[in-house]
Amino acid sequence: MTAVAPSTRSRWPALLVLCVGFLMIILDQNIVNVALPSIQSDLGFSQADLAWVVNAYLIAFGGLLLLAGRIGDLLGRKRVFIAGQVVFAGASLWCGLATSQEMLIIARFVQGAGGAVTSAVILGMIVTLFPEPDKQAKAIGVYSFVGAGGASIGLLAGGLLTEGINWHWIFYINIPVGIAVVLFSLRLLDSDPGIGLGKGADVLGALLVTAALMLGTYTILKATDHGWDSGHTIGYGLLSLALLALFVGWQAKARNPLLPLHIFRSRNLSGGNLVLALMLAGMFTHLFLGSLYLQRVLEYSPIEIGLAFLPVAVLIGIMSVAASPALNKRFGEKAVLLPSLLLIVVGLALLGRLPVDGNYWVDVFPALVLLGIGGGLTFPALVGLSMSGAAPSESGLASGVVNTTQQVGGALGLAVFATVASSHTNGLLEEGRAAASALTDGYDLAFRAAAGVVAVGVVVALIVLRGKRQQAAAPDGPPAGQAGEERLSPVGEEAPQKTS
Repeated sequence: MTAVAPSTRSRWPALLVLCVGFLMIILDQNIVNVALPSIQSDLGFSQADLAWVVNAYLIAFGGLLLLAGRIGDLLGRKRVFIAGQVVFAGASLWCGLATSQEMLIIARFVQGAGGAVTSAVILGMIVTLFPEPDKQAKAIGVYSFVGAGGASIGLLAGGLLTEGINWHWIFYINIPVGIAVVLFSLRLLDSDPGIGLGKGADVLGALLVTAALMLGTYTILKATDHGWDSGHTIGYGLLSLALLALFVGWQAKARNPLLPLHIFRSRNLSGGNLVLALMLAGMFTHLFLGSLYLQRVLEYSPIEIGLAFLPVAVLIGIMSVAASPALNKRFGEKAVLLPSLLLIVVGLALLGRLPVDGNYWVDVFPALVLLGIGGGLTFPALVGLSMSGAAPSESGLASGVVNTTQQVGGALGLAVFATVASSHTNGLLEEGRAAASALTDGYDLAFRAAAGVVAVGVVVALIVLRGKRQQAAAPDGPPAGQAGEERLSPVGEEAPQKTS
C-alpha cells in the first residue's frame, strides 16, 4: 500500500512542531553552560565533578542516537518522537527539582536519553514530509537554522534565566514547551507504523553499538582531564574501538542488522558524514573557546556573551532559510558547499589572531560574520547530500547516523582543541607569561588548528562528494534490486528493477 504524502497546508505546521522540539534539545545543550557556576555554588560541586552535569547528558545523547534512529524506523518515527519528548520534559522537571549532586547527574543522563530519542528521528521525518527537492531544501534549511542558531540563543537564554530568576528555570522552561510539542504532534504529525521489529530487532547489535558510543563519548570527554596519552584514555579508547569493531563484524552477518552496512556504499552518505564531522569539530570551537575568550580575557558577563554571538544565529537563519534553498537549487549542493566551507576556514583563521586587548567589533565580529554565513550555507548542503544516499525505509537510521556524526564530531573537536588551548596556555604560564596573554595565545593556537581541520574537510568534499548531476551520471550504492534502490520508490512500495 502506497503511503499518502501529507498535504502542503499541513506539513509546514508539522515542520514547525518538529523544529520546536529540536530547538528545545539544542537550547538545553548550551543553556546549562552559563548556569554552571550557580549550580556549583548551590549544590556544592567540586570543579572536577561539575563537568558531569554536562558529561552525563552528552554520554547518553551521543550513545543512544544511532539506536534511537533505528527504533524510529522499526516502531514508527512519530511514536518515537513523542516518547522522546515525554522523557525529556519529565527529566527536565527532575533536573529542576534536584537537591543533590547525584540527583541532578542521574536526571541529566535521563534527559540526554530523551534528547537522543527525539532528535534522532527528526531528519528522517522531514525528508519524508518533503519529498520534492525544492521543498525539502527549504525544510532542511529551517532545520539547519534551528540546530546552528539554537546554540547561540541558548547562551543568551541561560544568562537571562540564571541572572533573572535562578538556575532551576533553565530546566523548568522545557516542561510547558514539551507538553505543547506533544499535543501538537498528536494533531499534526502523520502516523507511520514503521517496518516492524521483525525487520531489524538486533538486540546484540544495539547493545554493542550503544556501549561503544557511550564509552567512546566518555573517553573523549575525559581526555582533557587525564591527557590523550594517558593509560585511562588509551585503555578506554581501545575498548570502545574493540566494541565498535565487534559491532561492525556482527552487522556484516546478522540477519536483521541494526545498521545495514550497505547504506555506507553511498559516497555521499559516507563522505558527507565525514565532512560534517570535520566541519563541526572546527566550527564548535568558536562558541566554546570564543565564549571563554570573551569571559576570561575581555571580562564579558553571561548576557553580554549571549548577545555577542547573536549575529551568528541571525546570519545562520538568513542563510539557511532564505538563501540556502535557492542557491542549492540553482547551483547544486556541492557547488554551494565548497565556498561555504572556505568561509568557515577563513573565519576560524581570523579568530586565530585574537589579541589580548581585543575589540569585539574589530577582532571578533568580522570572524563571526564569516562563520554565520558559512555555517548557514554549509549545514543544509551537507545534510541534503548525506540524506540523499538513504532509502525511504532507512531515513530514520540515516538521520541517526547524521546526528551521531554531529555529536561525536563536535565532542571530539571540543576535547581536542580545548586540550590544545589548555596545554599551550599552561606551558606559557610556567614560562612566566601573564594569565591574559597565555590564555589568548592558547585560544589562538586552537582556532588555527580548527581552521586546518575544516580545510581537510574541504579537500574531502572536493574529492569524494558528488552533486546531483554526477549521481545521475554514475549512481552509487547497492546494486539494482537491493535495499538501496528503495530511494527511487514511494514509501511502502517495492522498488522496481531498473537497468541503465
